[in-house]
Amino acid sequence: MDEKFGSKLFPQLWEQKIHFSGFCFYAGLALLSLLADSPSAPVNVTVKHLKANSAVVTWDVLEDEVVIGFAISQQKKDVRMLRFIQEVNTTTRSCALWDLEEDTEYIVHVQSISIQGQSPASEPVLFKTPREAEKLASKNKDEVTMKEMAKKNQQLRAGEILIIVVVLFMWAGVIALFCRQYDIIKDNEPNNSKEKAKSASENSTPEHQGGGLLRSKFPKNKPSVNIIEA
Repeated sequence: MDEKFGSKLFPQLWEQKIHFSGFCFYAGLALLSLLADSPSAPVNVTVKHLKANSAVVTWDVLEDEVVIGFAISQQKKDVRMLRFIQEVNTTTRSCALWDLEEDTEYIVHVQSISIQGQSPASEPVLFKTPREAEKLASKNKDEVTMKEMAKKNQQLRAGEILIIVVVLFMWAGVIALFCRQYDIIKDNEPNNSKEKAKSASENSTPEHQGGGLLRSKFPKNKPSVNIIEA
């Protein structure tokens, strides 16, 4: 339909259309202005301290942005039920999630809140809670490993101390044996000197005390004289 023909045929309707178009235009400008002033979506969204029934979500915000709160949406994967957590008048960058079910996958989004409004949602983060039995088994395994390591270290230290003690005893025995042999050798030196002197005196020519040579005990043969009477 031609615009001139329409304006002539339905003047009131055409006027309302112009007013509605103007309203939409200004409303769009206001929305764009609001979006321009709203904070950016949080970054580096991470799930930490993951347990069977709880977890902690952390995130960062861009610099030079004044943020007065946060909003977190949490839901199970493939389930429409949604939990919404919101807190204002805070500068914290973390939030605890509780009442989770073990061995279950969850999806979380984080939004920043400023005076101008909420930011767009962050990138979705998918995480899965562990089983309670697996958590306990992992914890017990770590405790057992630490205990075994401590026990092995104690055994190694005890073995090292035992080796050191044995070596010291061996050295003490060697030193004591050496001292004993040395004393025996030292005590035998005078006796050996005496025996050597005695042996030398026996091998030499015996003499009288007066210095003369020993004479034979048997008298020399004298010529016998026989007297025959006539």
